[in-house]
Amino acid sequence: MTAVFPPLREELRGLEPYGAPQLDVPVQLNVNENPYGPSPACVADIAASVATAASTLNRYPDREFVELRTALAAYLSRDAPQGITPEQVWAANGSNEVMLQLLQAFGGPGRSALSFAPTYSMYPEYARDTMTTWEQGHRESDFSLDLDAARALVLERRPSVVLLPSPNNPTGTALPPEAVGMLCEAAASYEPGGIVVVDEAYVEFRRDGTPSALELLPRYRNLVVSRTMSKAFALAGGRLGYLAADPVICDAIRVVRLPYHLSAVTQAVALAALRHAPELLGRVADLRAERDECVAWLRGQGLQVADSDANFALFGTFVDRHAVWRGLLERGVLIREVGPDGWLRVSIGTAEEMSSFRGALTQVMATQTTYRDEDRS
Repeated sequence: MTAVFPPLREELRGLEPYGAPQLDVPVQLNVNENPYGPSPACVADIAASVATAASTLNRYPDREFVELRTALAAYLSRDAPQGITPEQVWAANGSNEVMLQLLQAFGGPGRSALSFAPTYSMYPEYARDTMTTWEQGHRESDFSLDLDAARALVLERRPSVVLLPSPNNPTGTALPPEAVGMLCEAAASYEPGGIVVVDEAYVEFRRDGTPSALELLPRYRNLVVSRTMSKAFALAGGRLGYLAADPVICDAIRVVRLPYHLSAVTQAVALAALRHAPELLGRVADLRAERDECVAWLRGQGLQVADSDANFALFGTFVDRHAVWRGLLERGVLIREVGPDGWLRVSIGTAEEMSSFRGALTQVMATQTTYRDEDRS
């Protein structure tokens, strides 16, 4: 008998690695990046900070990244009336590593993680990679949560980790505070209990009046609020994600983190970006306005669009969404084929990029009228 090589874990055989298409096209609106890059002043600060860090690269970086945690705590305190302390903050190489570390610490064999579909497609992969059982509930037709049903599912399945993105990816749907509170209470009601992770990767784009889950931290010890610098901060290439939680949760993550997991260069880049936060976040209002204009335009074309508090819009529905995606790509516009069957997601770009998207979609829909699914609700 010939042995199979390489000796990969059986559950990983035949799987493709995660990743959105990276194609060289004029208009790239598929991975929810901030289209506005840092200013020359910010670039200069980052370069100088990296140069300073480079002079000591023969030494390991600050393992506890105290300066960075202090700066992140100050930034988060803007959305937390009670304030956030450095001891409540943890960071890693992107929010992906933050989530993986949470599953390493609180998931694992004999434990489960739960979320509500449609949601971020990496969540079940974090569970798989940490040998955590994946449990999945479902959202309503408008992508909201039935709170009573969600609570009942948590009490039934008793997960160790509940993952609640708000705004949700790929739908853009934000959670009301009562949903977070209800599920925190449910997850604390059984032994040994579970943590509730509110993934706020897109929270800076939320509409006025939409609160952050940071406000609930003093009330729920099992609440974790995760964020990233990849989206609104225009630092996708910097790879810095972070969370706020009870200090005991941060201490628990230290057990599973790799030694010196945040390089000196990463820390220097993130600190420089935080010094320029007002500038880097300065185009968020423009992107919100562009998002709302895009949503209104798509609905004006007779399409369904999910209400969005993020920097993207989920729209549909189409009989053959791949054909629509391909038609846009042929016209130089790349969006994301993701979410429920029949739906597509467009990231919000500059005014010029969104004009190109509208023109391309108009052409695609005009030449292929059978693409649209008139019967879906």
